Amino acid sequence: QLKLVESGGGLVQPGGSLRLSCVASGFTLDYVTMAWFRQAPGKEREAVSCISTYSAKNYADSVKGRFTISRDNAKNMVYLEMNSLKPEDTALYSCAGGRFRSCSGEGPNDYHYWGQGTQVTVSS
Repeated sequence: QLKLVESGGGLVQPGGSLRLSCVASGFTLDYVTMAWFRQAPGKEREAVSCISTYSAKNYADSVKGRFTISRDNAKNMVYLEMNSLKPEDTALYSCAGGRFRSCSGEGPNDYHYWGQGTQVTVSS
């Protein structure tokens, strides 16, 4: 069974940090571009960050300099390190996998694998 499972979300104060993890099962990440998306209530799902099969990375302007994406193919894991969190980062964060090599601005419909998401709430 092909599956992605996220963890690491929670409630954090503004300025705090969280590390999200995504583990894949049923397939190898070696040939899969991975991304993190988020969706806040009443808003459309937006791309947060992407990491290609050769570890090239890109980020949404709103998170540049604060978030870092990484991958460990040996563990079939992808991570999102989030620092200096703001209330506007509050959302359901989901990891996604696409059977293509590069991050080229693909939208949610281009990805083949999805996790259920982990909630991140930034509030004092």
